[in-house]
Amino acid sequence: MSIEVPNDVRYIESVIGLIQYECRLLDFPSRYCALNLPVALSEALSNAILRGNDDDPEKAVNVSLSATTQSIVIEVRDEGPGFDLEASTHDPADPANLEREDGRGVFLMRALMDRVEQFDDDGNVVRLTIGRP
Repeated sequence: MSIEVPNDVRYIESVIGLIQYECRLLDFPSRYCALNLPVALSEALSNAILRGNDDDPEKAVNVSLSATTQSIVIEVRDEGPGFDLEASTHDPADPANLEREDGRGVFLMRALMDRVEQFDDDGNVVRLTIGRP
């Protein structure tokens, strides 16, 4: 499955609903379908829309899903210049980061998914992977 989403945060809920549906069809644990994937994907989409595409209504975000009975892989592609995944991950429990407002989304994605990758492929791409336990 691959869809193009207008660069508008109002579409995040609909995209999450589609991914949850696929997750349930594959009979993944309900925790993954109701918590892990929605939270991680919400963070990836909001980052793509607000940061990657700089909240520009002329841009779009592409979301692709590759699913098997063993894993779900979601790629979120924006039109931005990219970012450093390691430098963008901050532990919110670290006293030095308590007042920071950035980096929490990437931290959450990494905590909830088995793998989070970032690369440049005709735009900035964040790949979220979760496997069956």
